[in-house]
Formats: sequence, C-alpha cells, structure tokens
Amino acid sequence: MATEGGGKEMNEIKTQFTTREGLYKLLPHSEYSRPNRVPFNSQGSNPVRVSFVNLNDQSGNGDRLCFNVGRELYFYIYKGVRKAADLSKPIDKRIYKGTQPTCHDFNHLTATAESVSLLVGFSAGQVQLIDPIKKETSKLFNEEDFASQWER
Repeated sequence: MATEGGGKEMNEIKTQFTTREGLYKLLPHSEYSRPNRVPFNSQGSNPVRVSFVNLNDQSGNGDRLCFNVGRELYFYIYKGVRKAADLSKPIDKRIYKGTQPTCHDFNHLTATAESVSLLVGFSAGQVQLIDPIKKETSKLFNEEDFASQWER
C-alpha cells in the first residue's frame, strides 16, 4: 500500500532501527543462535578450527563437523552451506577449564554412524582421544605434562 504522493510503502519491513539505547538489527538464525561468543582479545585471539567427517549413514545426513571456540568444543550434524545448523542442539559439547583446544581431526578410516574417533590437541601439550557420538573419553596422552603444569 503506497501513501499519497508516491512516498514509501507503509508496510515496509525493517531489518534494523536505532533508538536511544542503541542499534537493533535483525540477525539470521545461524548468527543469532551461535554458541557463546568469545570476547575479542587484542593481545591474541583464540583460533577457531573446524574438522569435517562423513559417516555414510542411511539417513543421508552423514556429514558431521567439530569446531572449537575458546575453551569450548562443539560437535554437530552438518547439513551444508545452504541450510543452517541448529546451533542450540549440539550432539556433544565440552568445556575445558585448565587448557583450551588448539587443533582436532577425525579418524576418517574408522568412522561409522555409531562411533567416530576425534583426536584433540590442547594448548598445554596434552592430546585427548574422544568419541563425540558415544560421548566418552578414551585416552589422554601427555597427561604427566598436564599434571606438572598444575603443580607449579
């Protein structure tokens, strides 16, 4: 519906507006529902790593992804770039207290729909083998280095 005189439509849908309190902006679902945001640190940012694996299951959604944000590690079903993942429902989520994940990768050779091995490296030198589908931890390597870090 146009106003008289050829002005703008009255039923225009706005994606952002400004008030005294600040700027309000309509966010896409993937941006709005992303996990806790890590504040920017000007002295060194926390790198984010992403690992992918295809589990070849019968449902057709065999792709899984793992990513880390700061001290948090997330595991999700990956539906492709055109369909946003529901980031409020991870398959597995882990929060580490003493150290943070710096790298990770899946074992593509042994991955099945029921189990997948994920190797995670940490900032203090330890390496952990986990199964995010079964939600269990198998092994922790370089644990003595980790323990000596806390004894100081």
